Amino acid sequence: MNFISKDLLKRNETLVAVVIALFCIIATIADPRFFSITTVSDLLRASIVIGILAVGAMVVLVSGGIDVSFTAIAVFAMYSSSVLFLSINPDASWPMIFCVSIAFGAFLGAINGVLIALIGLPTLIVTLGTLSVFRGFLLTFIGSQRISDLPPSMRDFSRGVIARGTTEAGNFYSIPWSVLALLFVIVLTWVILQKTMLGRSIYAIGGSVESARRIGINVKWTQFFVYVYVGALAGLAGIIYGSVGRMADPFSLVGLELSVIAAVVLGGARLIGGYGTITGTLLGVALIVIVQNSLIVIGIPTTWQSVTIGLLILIGTGLPAYRAKKSAKNAG
Repeated sequence: MNFISKDLLKRNETLVAVVIALFCIIATIADPRFFSITTVSDLLRASIVIGILAVGAMVVLVSGGIDVSFTAIAVFAMYSSSVLFLSINPDASWPMIFCVSIAFGAFLGAINGVLIALIGLPTLIVTLGTLSVFRGFLLTFIGSQRISDLPPSMRDFSRGVIARGTTEAGNFYSIPWSVLALLFVIVLTWVILQKTMLGRSIYAIGGSVESARRIGINVKWTQFFVYVYVGALAGLAGIIYGSVGRMADPFSLVGLELSVIAAVVLGGARLIGGYGTITGTLLGVALIVIVQNSLIVIGIPTTWQSVTIGLLILIGTGLPAYRAKKSAKNAG
């Protein structure tokens, strides 16, 4: 029992959970209204898009790669789908529009997959390149104007809620439908990683590509699937972002890569691959969203947001590295 407790205390997930709890306590002391259903619903809404993207980024890190192009894929899929349906079928249902956006995302992810898995180019170099290519192609050939007159079904989706109400203090809160999309992505990804041979293959190639190849895993097609899957999730995140914001903006989500990767790394995923959990990723997302949306509550200027996130990344990656080095030294 003591061994389990010590092991639990050393995990990134535990550290992140403690930091979240401390931050919430400090924020609640600074403003008693912080810990309310209104704040929780606001934070939940802010977590949906970054949560979907973070789950995808976690799958890539588990496989031993890294992807920084997912925001460009998300915006490309969202904007292209909006323009397409405004041109050919403005009255299309939102599930149809969502499916097309996911297909766009999967296609762009497949381009990454071909370059990385089948040709063998470095993951960071490829995704940095495609980030610029996808964004540049979108702005040059598809459009660079913000579109506020979206198909009616996308606006209808943005109005859909699971629950809504008003607190005794008169503050309004609501839980949108899009939360179900995040829940679906969480469950689907958990099933893939934990209950299928494909998931075991993803962890295996992240641990050691050569070892995975020796035991018969098709490394190329597993890696190809990872980038297609991440592209599809990015397409979903992008169309949700556009629908909820009621605007197709080709410049949206720029710079979100840092926050997403920070959330995944804080949740315990290793940059060298082979390890990562859904629970840790969601805790990392929760911490990043709280930091992004609540610094002002505890008296910290929002201009310090990037500094705070950077420090969290350094601490989240530095502590496990320090522990591993210390353990190796003691074992030697």
